[in-house]
Amino acid sequence: MRTDYYEYSIPELVQMLGARFKDYRMRAMMTQRDVAEQSGVTINTIHRFENGMAPNMSISTLLLLLKAIRCIDGLDNLLPELPESLYLIKDNGRKAQRIRHSSSKK
Repeated sequence: MRTDYYEYSIPELVQMLGARFKDYRMRAMMTQRDVAEQSGVTINTIHRFENGMAPNMSISTLLLLLKAIRCIDGLDNLLPELPESLYLIKDNGRKAQRIRHSSSKK
């Protein structure tokens, strides 16, 4: 059964992610100290994340933690690369760098 993550608040999602990280860490037979040494992240930060108390942890810190427990390959599941989109190619053949909405004046 697939979880509908839209039903959860951000703090709930952080708590779920921290608990899941702890499970992965333990299955990798690593202590919080091991992860801290490999990632450069403090044990306190790891403890707070695993217990859902790190709502403002940076993406960089999360990536360091994922690398430490050898789960960085999971990024392909989080945001898989997309094929080229014909809708994002400009008339000059170059890829659009941003999306602009046209303003309509009435």
